[in-house]
Amino acid sequence: MIVIQAKLIFLNQEDKQRALDLMRRWSSCMRFAYKRLLEGYDRKTLKRDLQGMFDLNSRYVDDAIMKARSTLESARELGNNPKKVIFGGRDLFKKLQKHHINGKAYERLKIRWQEKRKGNLYSRGDKSKKGNLNTRIEIKENGTFLRINVGERKYVYAKIEAGYKKNKRREELLQEITKSDIPYSVELKLKNGSIYAYFAVEEEYPEIKITKEKGVIGIDINAYPDNISWAEVDEEGNLTSYGSIPMPELASGSKEKREYYRWQYAHEIIKIAKEKGKAIVIEKLDIKDKGKKGDFSGRKSRRIRHSFSYKSLLSKIKTLAKREGIEVIEVDPSYTSIIGMLKYAPQYMITKDTAAAYVIARRGLGKEEKIPDNYMKFLNALTVEELEELKEHVKKTVRNKKLKKKHLKEIKKAIEFLQSLESEPGRVLKPLGGTSFSTHDFWRVLKAAVVIPLSPEKVPRDFSVLKELLIQGKWGDP
Repeated sequence: MIVIQAKLIFLNQEDKQRALDLMRRWSSCMRFAYKRLLEGYDRKTLKRDLQGMFDLNSRYVDDAIMKARSTLESARELGNNPKKVIFGGRDLFKKLQKHHINGKAYERLKIRWQEKRKGNLYSRGDKSKKGNLNTRIEIKENGTFLRINVGERKYVYAKIEAGYKKNKRREELLQEITKSDIPYSVELKLKNGSIYAYFAVEEEYPEIKITKEKGVIGIDINAYPDNISWAEVDEEGNLTSYGSIPMPELASGSKEKREYYRWQYAHEIIKIAKEKGKAIVIEKLDIKDKGKKGDFSGRKSRRIRHSFSYKSLLSKIKTLAKREGIEVIEVDPSYTSIIGMLKYAPQYMITKDTAAAYVIARRGLGKEEKIPDNYMKFLNALTVEELEELKEHVKKTVRNKKLKKKHLKEIKKAIEFLQSLESEPGRVLKPLGGTSFSTHDFWRVLKAAVVIPLSPEKVPRDFSVLKELLIQGKWGDP
């Protein structure tokens, strides 16, 4: 989806008022349709009744019903009560209810809330009508204009100015859209007394030609240090090559500069995929997921919010891949870093970031990660005394003030696990056998029991020390 924002400049104040009246009626129609949909009304009945009620044509009413339905479905998907949706914004509405806000500050808030509540209009494109019938872009000698249908055979015109400062490239894009007769949607919004238009065009992508048939390339984007780690695997999931792309430009600079470089880095990933002839596997992240506590406490969520726009970069990779006919596979990111650092970083002598990219690639092929036998043998070989000593060491680590908070939960899980082992003398453990832990919990426990005692203050970047334990099963050296 390509979206172009522009400011509308009306030829006279009367035309602007007619457009504002249309937006007010359409917004009221959409809110009314939302209430009726909650009561179980169907689209056909609503469409027939709303046209006369709000003096809107059939297309405007249909678009209002569509927007109302999407708002309703979105509320249900997010687990919110659809009956408590507040048009105009819940945050602004709550601020208006506060008694300590009055005078000019209150009036400014009220105007902002009313603009968001009443200053909207949405008009879908139509391929059969060569663009958009209700809100059509027209090219004239003195510029590019938006023709808005405000009633039966009644139109107002507004000059399209692409942003606060005139942007010729955006205006050229709008003219190209008009000349090509492709459908485009237009959304009008009222902000600070001005009307802005958002033109949206859906791209037509070529057929997918590069698939996972010959293997994939896994992508792991890291906030610290800023880099993209990638790992190439064949169709069996074997590591064939790997590398990283540093991204120092994303650590600072203006918003426009960082956006430019995100596109450049996305192009580099696509170039690698095209050269290798392999699909791309990325982590499926959703910032709407607030974590178990609902406070965005998850490690991935913090990484998204406190570093560069992680999701934006992944979105650009997906967009460019679609344009090039490259398959993009999204996978669950859970524990990819832990599995990578414990299993593949020491095995292939690679960084934990590259190892995480390798796990992501294998997950894209549907490969499962089994816990190495020597890790299980290591835990089985521990005596009760050694388990007690290890548990005390872990408890001591918990009391270490220099320890990062994100490790505490893992360490406490490890203590719980070690206590369960102590109660089973003569046990023979299998992965998860006789325990209440999930596979992912086991990896987390293993990290706490093996990695953190080696480096309690921070996670090391070199895991070669684990190679003898993982490959040869050697342990016992203090």
